[in-house]
Amino acid sequence: MRIFVCNIPLTTFYIKILYIKQYIIYDIIRDNTRDIIRKIIYIITYEITNAILFTILLTTLLLMNTRKLRQTLAAIACAVMAATPVFAKDDVKAPEPLLPLPEQKQIDWQRMETYAFIHFGLNTFSDREWGYGDTDPKVFNPTRLDCEQWAKTLVAAGMKGVILTAKHHDGFCLWPFGGNDYNVSRSPWRDGKGNVVKELSEACKKHGLKFAVYLSPWDRSRTDYGTPTYLTYFYAQLRDLLTHYGPVFEVWFDGANGGDGYYGGARDKRTIDRKTYYNYPHIYQMLDSIQPNAVVFSDGGPGCRWVGNEKGFAGETNWSFLPKGRVYPGYPNYPELQYGYPDGDQWTPAECDVSIRPGWFYHPEEDGKVKSPEQLADLYYRSVGHNATLLLNFPVNRDGLIHPTDSANAVNFHKLITRELSNNLVAGMKPKVSNERGKQFSAHALTDASWDTYWATSDGVTSADITFTFKRPQTMNRIMLQEYIPLGQRVKKFAVEYLLPNGKWTAVEQGEETTTIGYKRLLRFRTVSSKGIRVRILDARGPICMNNIGVYDGGADAQLTWSPAADAIKSKPFTLVGFDEAQLTKVVDRDLSTVLFTDKRELIIDLGRDTQLTTLMYQPDASETRHGLIHSYTIATCNADGTGEKVLRSGEFSNIQNNPVLQTITFPATTTRYLKLKADRMIVDNDQVGIAELGVK
Repeated sequence: MRIFVCNIPLTTFYIKILYIKQYIIYDIIRDNTRDIIRKIIYIITYEITNAILFTILLTTLLLMNTRKLRQTLAAIACAVMAATPVFAKDDVKAPEPLLPLPEQKQIDWQRMETYAFIHFGLNTFSDREWGYGDTDPKVFNPTRLDCEQWAKTLVAAGMKGVILTAKHHDGFCLWPFGGNDYNVSRSPWRDGKGNVVKELSEACKKHGLKFAVYLSPWDRSRTDYGTPTYLTYFYAQLRDLLTHYGPVFEVWFDGANGGDGYYGGARDKRTIDRKTYYNYPHIYQMLDSIQPNAVVFSDGGPGCRWVGNEKGFAGETNWSFLPKGRVYPGYPNYPELQYGYPDGDQWTPAECDVSIRPGWFYHPEEDGKVKSPEQLADLYYRSVGHNATLLLNFPVNRDGLIHPTDSANAVNFHKLITRELSNNLVAGMKPKVSNERGKQFSAHALTDASWDTYWATSDGVTSADITFTFKRPQTMNRIMLQEYIPLGQRVKKFAVEYLLPNGKWTAVEQGEETTTIGYKRLLRFRTVSSKGIRVRILDARGPICMNNIGVYDGGADAQLTWSPAADAIKSKPFTLVGFDEAQLTKVVDRDLSTVLFTDKRELIIDLGRDTQLTTLMYQPDASETRHGLIHSYTIATCNADGTGEKVLRSGEFSNIQNNPVLQTITFPATTTRYLKLKADRMIVDNDQVGIAELGVK
């Protein structure tokens, strides 16, 4: 065996040539062992001429028997390889990571982008949003339940996975959990032998969807809720769910915890310390031991966070960071979660949850209120396109199926997004960049459609321009930007400009802040036709690392945004006793930004004459501040002065704080001139009553 060493000062590497009989093995080393296959790929890809020459020399070397000639040719081979800049490509050091950093499972989760929520249970049959915990399991009987129909619908709608509400706040379990008798085994469905969790998990496996579970920590059915005994029960539920139904990609813990409930017949209010009661550190350890690849959702993560609203969008500025330990389930400053915290030390990206209907559970009266494909597309741009994910809820109906309207609109939404972002005008192009780290971090990586390659700037360079030019004008109105988040989120501010015919650059016309990018930023702008478009990274936390840019023409009908009008409330004409015309106008003008606030807890509606009624509609304040939300209500007929009350219906506006949508209350048909809406309890004690819109029919 002979070892020949070539010293190449320029590249500081060594090549050893080992000759054993008629075989030569090259081991190329620079400071430490490198992968020979990768070197060959570099040679073929970047230096094809030198590669061919080297191959000829190597072949000759193998065939020759003269030792001296072998040595000479080996030296020539070293010189050839030294002359090529292949190895210099590896000499460029990657940018240092910027903390905090995501775990691989968080990266995999965010790359799913869109996935589904399924809300289904006793509430579906009792017409509630939050069950009280006292509904008889016998009402649960979805005679046509078909989880394969769910799965096929979700695949066609572009969803990558599904999260099932295995147990909501009412405590009813969609699987035959052995630790209680408040589950599907006590229902007539499948003769008490059904298991929704199992059927859906198997349908997901069959149709290529990932599966996940929602398990409400709050349980309004349990006598022991609020005591240590309940925790043993809750942990057993969690372990049972995560052990028997295959891998799950997410475990969803709701922030709604403690309050009114049945509690085994006590019918009282339970208050817990949301920070400490459930012992979340113990829960996280359990999850890691059973489902190590599952991302944990809650207001404060740690895997992913609530976005601070149930409207389906994240802030235009959206950092994937939270300050560790600050945010907890039920966090009072939840609107902050739309934006993240630029100084956070924990990687916790946002998840945008929203229902395709106003409510989370199925209500027949909402069949005509399903979000349109255009509305859903707008939410996609403002969730996935704002460095978050989109969790779209499908309220399964009483037959056990996704309603045809929900299905059609979701599928058409997917088709709309696919069409708008299908033709990447810059695919494969090499843009001109003002700074380049060089070699494997070149601008080519921005358009090679690879997640694992990225363009980077030199150390200390936190601003740069990326310019694309075309031979002829191109029509465009969409741009997609992605940072290489395995090394952290960096960009703090950017701008997008297009080239005018006179050679000057001007900003595209759009209505969003251009601050953060993160995993993905999608920007919609007014259509332009231009020979050039450029992205200007104006500020970043460190050297810029971006792995993808796409520029698209979404079509002539591509929208800049979608602006919802107030829900159409078809109401009989009325006045409010004790309120003037200006105050009345605020609740009938169909403008959600005008809200009537009053200290009165009883509002008396005067229809002018006896009128048959079955429905009252109440739109709460839906602004970010959400003042004057009614928690519990009573609807009654009465006299003009409020006396002679006859109760028609009482209850609670479930989840109104997180989802302040139009509340529709039906009651037995009654004929009256005066109808009273009484606020029995407010979300915030001693708060004024706030009403954006009111209607009766």
